[in-house]
Amino acid sequence: MSTLQEERPPVPAVAGAESGSAWQRLRRRAGQGELGSLPVVFGLVVIWTVFYLANPRFLSAGNLTNLLLQIVAVGVIASGVVLVLLLGEIDLSVGAVSGLAAAIMAVLNVQRGITAVLAILAGLLVGLLIGLFNGFFVTRLYVPSFVVTLAGLIGWQGLLLYTLGSTGTINVTDRGITRLTGTFLPVWAGWALAVAVIAVGFTLALGARRRRDAAGLRVPPVASVLVRVGVVAVVVLVATFVLNSSRGVPLSVLILLAVVTILEFILARTRFGRYVYAVGGNAEAARRAGIPVKRIQMIVFATASTLAAFGGILAASRLLAVNQSSGAGDLLLNAIAAAVIGGTSLFGGRGKARSALLGALVIGSVSNGMDLLALSSSVKYMITAAVLLVAVTIDASARRARQSAGRA
Repeated sequence: MSTLQEERPPVPAVAGAESGSAWQRLRRRAGQGELGSLPVVFGLVVIWTVFYLANPRFLSAGNLTNLLLQIVAVGVIASGVVLVLLLGEIDLSVGAVSGLAAAIMAVLNVQRGITAVLAILAGLLVGLLIGLFNGFFVTRLYVPSFVVTLAGLIGWQGLLLYTLGSTGTINVTDRGITRLTGTFLPVWAGWALAVAVIAVGFTLALGARRRRDAAGLRVPPVASVLVRVGVVAVVVLVATFVLNSSRGVPLSVLILLAVVTILEFILARTRFGRYVYAVGGNAEAARRAGIPVKRIQMIVFATASTLAAFGGILAASRLLAVNQSSGAGDLLLNAIAAAVIGGTSLFGGRGKARSALLGALVIGSVSNGMDLLALSSSVKYMITAAVLLVAVTIDASARRARQSAGRA
């Protein structure tokens, strides 16, 4: 062990050198199209600033709470879309699947008297089966995912109408369902949770640093780790303060954060996650390396449709109803746009689970801000389309930069 420590390259002790090195790394990453989530965060700050100047109510505690509640369903659905995009595939049926799952849950609970838990599980099971159906056609029959899911977009919407029948609209009143989005933590519980999250983050950050040090790898300075943890702590504390100033921390927001966190861990820390990136980067190379490409694709499509079903259930819980337009409208657009705007590449192999959360925040902020300004739906659609086009352009530019860096 002492030999390893003696041979390890010394870590610079000069603060200025460290800051200069960080700046150089930032410039190098920018030139190679590797800025990650920074452009999205910067864009979000700009959007919030513009809408605050146009209407100060935008950053009020009540409106920010409403904003988070509005993006939960889209964020959960977009989390599944991120997985599919990482494979270099597409799923156009997630909107219709979300509406169908919500309709099945409502029919079983309201009209058949099935308990809320079993009705919710039935809706999730439908999403799982549809995902396996999509994966079968893509992996076994070699039908392009665009075609399979486009057919699903039409077919599952028809099945939704058939499920609802002549009823048209089913009001959801069971507290086992409505509490998913209607529950808010007490003030003390919100603060306790915030402190726990910060403590866990600090522990994990220092643990990762110790593991790298024990393995003889270059480790970041303790000050750098503390700064990163401090930034996260500030964000968590400010968010908790804002939410507690309104109705408290919503349970549905915690559900969204849990989904994103679990997927982030799977993609970053497990063999399955590495396989997903490998398949998305080059499926043929992954197959030759012994990776079970078809199995990975099946699991991803099944997971995406299950998350779409869960998103539909959360949407029904918030709206207290399921109708013939559930899962329709701009839900599909917003889910895909959220994944892409958040930083997931349309070309596969690049992206993070948190892309869904960041992208949903951007989409939701634009929609919420324009609602406060009483802009028409036509303007909302055009602005959302412009934001999506900018995100795709940045993605394409970053891809060209990486290719140029690779050739160099």
